[in-house]
Amino acid sequence: MIDWQCIDTVLLDMDGTLLDLHFDNYFWLVHLPERYAQEHQVSLEEAQAYLSAQIRNREGTLQWYCLDHWSELVKLDIPALKREIQHKIQARPYAEQFLQNLKNLGKRLILITNCHPAGIDIKFEVTNIDQWLDIVISSHEFSSPKEDQLFWQKLAQREHFDPQRTVFIDDTPRILRSAQTFGIQHLVCVTAPDSQKPAHLPEEFLGIQHFDEIMPALSR
Repeated sequence: MIDWQCIDTVLLDMDGTLLDLHFDNYFWLVHLPERYAQEHQVSLEEAQAYLSAQIRNREGTLQWYCLDHWSELVKLDIPALKREIQHKIQARPYAEQFLQNLKNLGKRLILITNCHPAGIDIKFEVTNIDQWLDIVISSHEFSSPKEDQLFWQKLAQREHFDPQRTVFIDDTPRILRSAQTFGIQHLVCVTAPDSQKPAHLPEEFLGIQHFDEIMPALSR
């Protein structure tokens, strides 16, 4: 488990880590295909096939996460479509208590997300989780996704954290591997990012379903 006395900086992913990934999965797999089919007057099956191919072709790249890119590609206002189902945005179990406890212990909380800034704004408006965060960084600021070493190099230049005294929590193994390559010492994988889907295996990292499993105790 994590010895919180040895941790100064906590790097946190957003979608699937602090927030339920169900919103994003529902948007890309259900809502966008339905709206694309309506607006472009094609069948739902055609919309699903087209969008699935476009998503696969961009997976893990900055374009994959860029709402401006998708708005241009599909000729729809992606942020506006996200707002249509923003009632589905919610924090994951124990997330706020976890952040509050870490804050009370004096840890530095840095959100690092591949989410586009427009998407971040929508999610913060709904959840207010940014009240617990010290820094919020979108990979779009660095023009590199978290999958790339360039992201980590630019993050270290800006924030000057000690990788040996840093924990990074994310739900995507390939991103955790990127952080591991850079030298982040403590890595945690969220294994149940989508509340509507079963947990996946933690693979090579410390796996948790919910934050209560690594909740730091507050000294009395």
